[in-house]
Amino acid sequence: MTEDESEQPPRRRSPWGVLALVMLSGLAMMRNGADVGDGPPQPAAAAAVAVPAERLPADPPAQGEQPMRQQGEAQPEVAPLEHSSVQRIRIPNIKVDAPVMTVGLDAQGWIEAPPPQDPNLAGWYLNGISPGQRGSAVIVGHVDNERGPAVFYGLGSLQKGNHIEVERYDGHTAVFEVYGVEVFSKETFPGARVYGDNGHAELRVITCGGGYSKARGYDGNVVVFARMVQAR
Repeated sequence: MTEDESEQPPRRRSPWGVLALVMLSGLAMMRNGADVGDGPPQPAAAAAVAVPAERLPADPPAQGEQPMRQQGEAQPEVAPLEHSSVQRIRIPNIKVDAPVMTVGLDAQGWIEAPPPQDPNLAGWYLNGISPGQRGSAVIVGHVDNERGPAVFYGLGSLQKGNHIEVERYDGHTAVFEVYGVEVFSKETFPGARVYGDNGHAELRVITCGGGYSKARGYDGNVVVFARMVQAR
């Protein structure tokens, strides 16, 4: 992606149902069978991949509520930003500092993952929400590749209150605070909950997770739920 893309007009939002379908299909392929010992860390309070969606933990905060802060302090609502392309994601708690490329859909209608050959590369779904806009923006990345851990290997170890910074081409950096980290089965993936617009500027960071087998790959996806708390 080049800086010129930041000048492109806002894209039409994709309905969350379509986005959920293509995200689920695409992320199911985002792994390459690296031998990384016990595997990537999983969320401490993760939803077991065998649990039906209706028995998963409570939904993210509803409109009007505030995300939980690390020190238990309320954070004032931050005004959403306009559309802009994305150039970088930083997650200090797991030492992520990675460029972000735009990704679309492949010939089969699945969302494209970043090239697996580059372990330190994330992808932002170009036809979705821009990080900082109202709605749920989506950034994806590999958990591993043939050589070992990749950009979002440590995603499952994030905790409530951790921050994620997304640098945009318009000069703004949107700062998001984590309020939930879960792993969902591919068969019971709650698309409305993950991708729905709850009235805030939100971010979902997604990689593969759950159980793993050589025959089937990963059983599910690790999803980080975060809300914008600062724009600078």
